Amino acid sequence: MTRGTSAKKPLDVVPSHNADIILPKQAGKMPLASQAVIVIGSSTGGTEALRTLLTALPPSMPPILITQHMPEMFTHSFATRLNTLCKLTVKEAEDNERLQNGTVYIAPGHSHLLIKPAPTIGYAIGLHAGPPVNRHRPSVDVLFRSAANLVGKNCIGVILTGMGRDGASGMLELKQAGAWNIAQDEASCVVFGMPKEAIAMGGAHEVLALESIATRLSVLASQKQHQAGGSA
Repeated sequence: MTRGTSAKKPLDVVPSHNADIILPKQAGKMPLASQAVIVIGSSTGGTEALRTLLTALPPSMPPILITQHMPEMFTHSFATRLNTLCKLTVKEAEDNERLQNGTVYIAPGHSHLLIKPAPTIGYAIGLHAGPPVNRHRPSVDVLFRSAANLVGKNCIGVILTGMGRDGASGMLELKQAGAWNIAQDEASCVVFGMPKEAIAMGGAHEVLALESIATRLSVLASQKQHQAGGSA
C-alpha cells in the first residue's frame, strides 16, 4: 500500500428482495373467510393522502390495512393523529389481533404487515420482522401478496402516491386473485411512482383522483361486504 493512502471498502449494496423472501405466492385459492378487506399502500406524500382519504370514509367500512413507508418512531403517533380525525378507529397494527370492521390498521415501521388466518374464523394481523422487500420494511408488496393469498375476490386494493415500484407486483397478484384495484392518478400524486408502476404492470382496474377514491371505496366496500356476507 502506498504511504498516505488507505484501503477503500466497496459500497454496501442493499439487495432488493421480492415478497418471496417473506411468504410464498399461493395463487388460485378461494377466499379463506367471508370477510371483505381493504389494503392500501403509499409512500412519499402518503401521510397527507391517507388523511384526505380516511377522513372522508364512513365508520361502516370493512377492515382497512395500510402500509405507509415510514420510520418506526413515527407510525404510532401517525395512527394516533389519524384516529382523532377519522370516523373510523385508526391504530397501529398489533400482531395476532383479529380484523374488525370499522378499523384501520397502520403497519408499524419495524415490521411487514400481513393478513393471516384468525385462530377460529376470519382474519388476523401478522407482523414479520424479515428482510426489506423492494428495500422497504414494511413493504406494500408483502401486504398485497398476503391479501391475494387469503382474501382474493373479497379484497379491494389501493395504491397511492409514492416513489419507486413497491406494491406494483402485489397489485397485479391481487387482480389475478379476483380483487378490485384502484390507483391514484398522476395529477393528484406528490410522486407518481408506485401508481405508475402498478398501472404499467396492468394491476389497476381504475385510476382516480385522490378526492374521488373515498366515494368509490365506499361503494365498492358495500358491494364486497354484501357479496362476502359482511361478517366481522
